[in-house]
Amino acid sequence: MHATRLHTFGPPENLTYERTEAPRPAPGQVRIEVAAAGVHLLDTALRAGVKGPYPQLPDLPTIPGREVAGTVESLGEGVAALWLGKQVVAHLGLNPGGYAELAVTDVDRVHEIPENLDFAQAVAMIGTGRTTMGILQFADLTPDDVAVVPAAAGGIGTLLVQYAKHAGATVIGLAGGPDKVARVEKNGADLAVDYMNPDWPDQVRRFLGDRRATVVFDGVGGDTAREAVALLARPGGSHIVFGWSGAGLHDGTPYLVEGVSQSVLGPAMLQKAGGPHPIRTLELRALAEAAEGRLVPAIHRFPLAEAAAAHRALETRATYGKVILEP
Repeated sequence: MHATRLHTFGPPENLTYERTEAPRPAPGQVRIEVAAAGVHLLDTALRAGVKGPYPQLPDLPTIPGREVAGTVESLGEGVAALWLGKQVVAHLGLNPGGYAELAVTDVDRVHEIPENLDFAQAVAMIGTGRTTMGILQFADLTPDDVAVVPAAAGGIGTLLVQYAKHAGATVIGLAGGPDKVARVEKNGADLAVDYMNPDWPDQVRRFLGDRRATVVFDGVGGDTAREAVALLARPGGSHIVFGWSGAGLHDGTPYLVEGVSQSVLGPAMLQKAGGPHPIRTLELRALAEAAEGRLVPAIHRFPLAEAAAAHRALETRATYGKVILEP
């Protein structure tokens, strides 16, 4: 099979498209003929040799990627025959292997793709979508809310804008550059502004008049978050923090304000989801929202052979929506 592999930690150019041995499904696993694989910002950190929130770096050489969709083409021992030929999506967890024509995973991680979703959309919802569902557990949005969404042209930002609009909230979407601002506006934001323009907070204040923001959905951190939080009503405003890509994803410098900010990363999301399988609960919610048409992920596609270009574009903020590799 063909796959994109990493032999040495470093820049995007260290990702190489090559032939390699196909994985074999172990007992309890399925092998998926991959039609779409997700690229995550965390993938770029692991490629560079930075652990981020993961406990350890992958052993090299490795095939990166933890989100795949495609068709089940073989089964490991003990897996029910009904899975053979199913169109499925799965998050591979801590085990990489997604940037390939074939990938294996435990059958317990697999979801059958709803009929009205394509492979790329399913991949977007199994990772980015489940995170979005986790974030939204902490915001009971109503028509009285004014939601500010930094990075509103990104994968999570796109879905947050849509969800907030469905809830009747007023939505302020921030994005970098005119093309992305246009995408945010087309996605339904009441106001789309370019955060690269120094006076963007004044644009928001003029638009809102006497109103104040009630919630900031922040995956960016740094100066953008600081200025967004300054727009919040006090008291009563909420700063929901789920990342800090704009401040450097791995330097541990999100912008937090006591009494306003709450971190909802990882354990907080899972505890809120509850139940014996909280991750799967969030995945099912995300797929259901997309299947019903309430959430429509934006997809930025690259060929599998151009994974290095996808990483480079993601790191330089030249992408929109969810980045997908297709064999």
